[in-house]
Amino acid sequence: MRYLYFARHGQTVWNVENKICGATDIALTALGYQQARELGEKILVEKLPIGEILYSPLVRAAETARIVSEVTGIPRREEIRLKEQNFGRFEGTPRDGREFALAKAHFADSYGGGESMLRMAQRVYSLVDDLKRDDKTCLLVAHNGISRVLRSYFFDMTNEEYAAYGIRNCEILRFSLD
Repeated sequence: MRYLYFARHGQTVWNVENKICGATDIALTALGYQQARELGEKILVEKLPIGEILYSPLVRAAETARIVSEVTGIPRREEIRLKEQNFGRFEGTPRDGREFALAKAHFADSYGGGESMLRMAQRVYSLVDDLKRDDKTCLLVAHNGISRVLRSYFFDMTNEEYAAYGIRNCEILRFSLD
């Protein structure tokens, strides 16, 4: 059986402040660096058969992937399709804001200069389609929004489930490619 692994980046200041990061390039906190090291150690302890790490170009994911790579010895490379969704006018606003919660139900809306969920899903789905044709088992290091799209690729979700879905910083998921 072949798998695809996914991990969200380590903690950022905006995660602590409950702000929407989106495509804004926000650095890891000290805890975020520690979480990345612990993720690498977990991969080693569990002997996960990962051959390559693909990561988002945003610094929070790139740094998480760098640390995991250093701990595990697994090679890494940047993958632009893993970049987090640009939430346009909502970047830097409260994550639990009422206006944003309502806007998340509009999958074709670009949020005033951002990227729609449909466009983001298209690029992530195309990446998964490409990975299914490859022999390698990969770890994708990216963002909460990307975790949501990946889950929707492998499992049916209602709009409400999609909007509410999220994972913790440096949590690792496994999806079957068979």
